[in-house]
Amino acid sequence: MADHFPEVAGIDISMTYNQKGIRSLLRTFSFSPSSYAYFKVDCLCKDCNGGGFDLTQVITGMIRNRRKATKGELSCLGEGPAADHSAVVYEVAIRYT
Repeated sequence: MADHFPEVAGIDISMTYNQKGIRSLLRTFSFSPSSYAYFKVDCLCKDCNGGGFDLTQVITGMIRNRRKATKGELSCLGEGPAADHSAVVYEVAIRYT
């Protein structure tokens, strides 16, 4: 991450997954300067093809504007049975050097 975003000291992403038939699942991801700058997370649907949640544009936009926090929602756009795909509510926090 340090090569692409040298001004970033760390990124924390909290995601709450919501999927039909499954209780909400909270996942937290933490990125340090030595982490890969890869911000795509898979869908929980085992039959999902090409989907998931790509937070790259969210995070690069935050860094470009030096924002420290944001919240939002994303739905999986992958292929497969639509009823089985998950959606997420996310919170991103960025610490700068």
